[in-house]
Parts: sequence; structure tokens; C-alpha cells
Amino acid sequence: MEDYVSSEEEDYYSDRDSLEGLENEEEDDLQWRPKAAPSSSSKVITKESLLIAQREDLRRVMDLLTLREQHARTLLIHYRWDVEKLLAVLVEKGKDWLFAEAGVTVVERKDPPSLPSTSTVLCCICMDDVLAKETTTMDCGHGFCNNCWTEHFIVKINEGQSRRIRCMAHKCNAICDEAIIRNLVSARHPDLAERFERFLLESYIEDNKMVKWCPSVPHCGNAIRVEGDKFCEVECTCGLQFCFSCSAEAHSPCSCLMWELWTKKCQDESETVNWITVNTKPCPKCHKPVEKNGGCNLVSCICGQAFCWLCGGATGRDHTWSSISGHSCGRYKEDHEKRAERAKRDLYRYMHYHNRYKAHTDSFKLETKLKETIQNKISISESKESTLKDFSWVTNGLNRLFRSRRVLSYSYPFAYYMFGDDLFKDEMSKEEREIKQHLFEDQQQQLESNVEKLSKFIEEPFDEYTEEKIMEVRMQVINLSVITDNLCKKMYECIENDLLGSLQLAIHNIAPYRSKGVERASELSVCWNTKANDTDSCILSDTSINVLTGSEFEDK
Repeated sequence: MEDYVSSEEEDYYSDRDSLEGLENEEEDDLQWRPKAAPSSSSKVITKESLLIAQREDLRRVMDLLTLREQHARTLLIHYRWDVEKLLAVLVEKGKDWLFAEAGVTVVERKDPPSLPSTSTVLCCICMDDVLAKETTTMDCGHGFCNNCWTEHFIVKINEGQSRRIRCMAHKCNAICDEAIIRNLVSARHPDLAERFERFLLESYIEDNKMVKWCPSVPHCGNAIRVEGDKFCEVECTCGLQFCFSCSAEAHSPCSCLMWELWTKKCQDESETVNWITVNTKPCPKCHKPVEKNGGCNLVSCICGQAFCWLCGGATGRDHTWSSISGHSCGRYKEDHEKRAERAKRDLYRYMHYHNRYKAHTDSFKLETKLKETIQNKISISESKESTLKDFSWVTNGLNRLFRSRRVLSYSYPFAYYMFGDDLFKDEMSKEEREIKQHLFEDQQQQLESNVEKLSKFIEEPFDEYTEEKIMEVRMQVINLSVITDNLCKKMYECIENDLLGSLQLAIHNIAPYRSKGVERASELSVCWNTKANDTDSCILSDTSINVLTGSEFEDK
């Protein structure tokens, strides 16, 4: 379900006077008072800012360990660009272990004595005598002819191993110097050298657990970097909102596993099979499913076979009001009845949750069309000669309605798995499950009731009302907006503390609830000290996002 509300348009603090009618509310619970907007904890990385973001981490490691850029990059790629983890390993196991594990060789080697330009050396790969000036020695001390090195690099780049190309020497785990790779490959295949550069650059995204490509289709070319918890929902500058953990659509309060199972269940034919099991019987001759369309228990398949609806056994066509001639099936078959009853119960349970999920999803889509209607009503109201000029309470209430409706919609798939047997059968006793289910459903019903009330008042034709009537609607919208926000918070507290938080055998994380909606990622701005002078340089990526698409991603 898409979220049609951009967080840039949402301002819950403009209507300061809207709280005059609220009483007995804790000041901390009201999200309507002016306060500084918090800085975004997620950043959009474009083609221009990708290099900047990568250099920021490289600079930290280079300065800390006094390394060259290539060695710092090798360490970061090995530790998936997790600087904190790299530093933890450094403290725990020491620099030597850190370097050896990542394949970094940092040794002070004396330059070999200069040889005459006409002297030759034996290459141990091709076993040819080549000029000394046509050989290259890596940091690990192994040297081979440039032709062998080049062929080695080309093969590895084509195999997709650009980020960690190892030395050709037997049992040597040292990572080759990226500058040497670049120079040798570009002399023969400039296009391949460019691909190598792009692979190194994109490793910051591909190998970084805190950075992911935006899953938009067609791809917008952006990546998102989060700071802190990866279990969150973000909005790219292209407008797409998604779960950072699984890259699916934003689905909180469902966990990623719950949402994966739910979407699969809704898309495949498992419920169709359940319906067939509950409402049809297989023909004993052709085995096709047959649905009964009358009251008589002697049914006939299109193949011509007559059979008993009660037991499914083949019969003749002769029957009386009370029995089928020559047939009796009064004996109870427990297993068959249990299976049919279980399938019927599972189908009804799924239909209960799916119907409500679908109903709120449809309501959400219909309510998004109110946006233009609301703007027209506001324009008409503002054009009137009236003392009421601030109608931000309407747009604030509409945005609150969108968010609350979205939470309510996804709460049904959550409840389906939380209180079913698919995931948590062994986590709770039957009595404990019933208690927790009643607790959750009470909160769910309260939220549902107030969301419907808020929807009703939002759709009021306030542009036709008197000032007194508008003030009444205004206070109802403001009150219900605060109430639904608080109910959403309490539902999430119940989920995180009483339901998911009490699990012992499984861990399910959900994105936290945010009163202001899914966080919109901000443009990445990275600053560092340049070597040319001591002044700080700060580069802000361009806000025009139209990069890293098409052919630039054919190798991604």
C-alpha cells in the first residue's frame, strides 16, 4: 500500500490555538506545540555524494591507522564498511590480526636495487624472461610480469571480484594495490578499468549493511543510509516509502517475516485451495471438485458419476427421501471430519483478517483522493469574508487520518500471525494467547472507532458552514487527531512490550511508530579537512536526482 502523503507537507505545529479546547492532557503527549524539527537520521546518497560518503569513512580509518587509501578500503570492504566493528576488532585482537584477516599487507620493504633497463627477470607465472621494467611487485613482495598481472585482473573483474582481487602467488591472501590494477587494466581495456572503479565505488552500498538502494521501479538512482537502528521505515526523495530492513513497502507494525508471509498468502492460491476443501468434494471417478447446488445429498458430477455428498463414496442414482439405495455412511470418520473442520476454521479466520485489512487499505486509497477536495474547500473558505483564516487543522487532521489508517490496516496482518499457529504456537499457552489477543483487540477497536470518527469530520462540507459550526468541526478534528495519535502510540507500546517483547524463541523487530510519519531522508552533506589547507570543505549533493540509472547499473 503506497503512502501518498509527503512528509514535507506535514506540519503539526502551525495551529497553536487549536489546543485551546483540550483539557486534562499532559503537555508531553501533545505533539502540536512549536519545536525545532529534528535532524534526519537517514540520508539520500546520489552519484555525486556517493564518493563523498565513502571518503568520509576512508578518512577515519586512514587517520586512525595511518594507512594508505587502498589499505583502508580493503579493511572496510572486509568489515562491510562498519567502522565501529572494525575498531572493535582492532581493540580486541590487535592490528596484526586485523590486517591479516582482511588480507592487508603493510610492510616496510626496501626498494630492490635498480637493474639496468635491458636486464631480464623470470616470471614464475608464464615462465618467460621479461624486461625488469615490465614487471610489477605488490606490497606482499610477489612480483610478476605486467602481462600476467593484467590478464589476472581482467579475469577477476569479469568474474565480479573487483573489490578483493588477491595476489597470484600460491597461498598468498594479500589484496592487490587498486592503483596498480587501475593502471595496468586501463592500458589495455579502458572500459574495464571504468567498471573496476565503479565496482569499488558501489561497494560502499553493496557491502554496507547500513546503506541500501532505493527499491523504486524504475530505479531512481538513489541509495539510503541510516544511522542507528536498521529496523526503520524511510522515504526516498523520489517519494517511495519502504522498510529499510527488507526493502519491501513500509509495513509496520508487521515484522518483516510477518509481511513476507502475508503477501505470499495473499498472492498464491493457498486460500483458493482452502475454499475448495471446505466447499467442494472430489468426484470418486474423475476426481474433479464438485460443488453442491441443492439440498439433496445425492450429487452428480459432469462426468456422469453419482456419489454421496456426506462421505464422497460412489453410488447409484436411485434414492428415496431418506436414503440412497444400497448405500449407508452413518459411521463417523474422525480424521476426515477434523481435517475438513480445520480447513474451514482456517479459511474463515484468514477471511476475517484479510477482509478488514482490505477494507482499510481501500479506505486509505479513497481518502487520499480527499486531498484535492480539501484544498478546494479551504480555498473557498479563505475567500469568504470571515475571521477564520487558518485552516491548517484540516490538512493536519487529514495527514493524521492517513497515518492512523495505515497503522490500522497493517495491524490486521500482524494480529493474524501474532495470535495464530504459524509463528508463535509454542510461545504462549492458550489462556495467555487469549488474554493478549483481547488486550490487543481492545486497543485495535478503539483506534478503529476514532479513525472512522476522524474520517467523518474530515469529510464534512465545512466550506458551507457558519463560523460557529466550523469551530465545532475544528475542535472535533483536533481532538480526534490527538486521540488517534495517542492510541497509535499505545498500540505500538503494547506490541513492543507485551507481545513481541515477551517472546523467548523468536525475535521479531518492527519499525517504531513516528507521530510525524515515515521519515523523509535528507540530502547527504559531508565535510572534511582538505590537505591543501586547514579550512573545512563541505560538499552538498545536488537535489536534482537523476543519476546512476540505465547503463550505469547494468553491472550492479
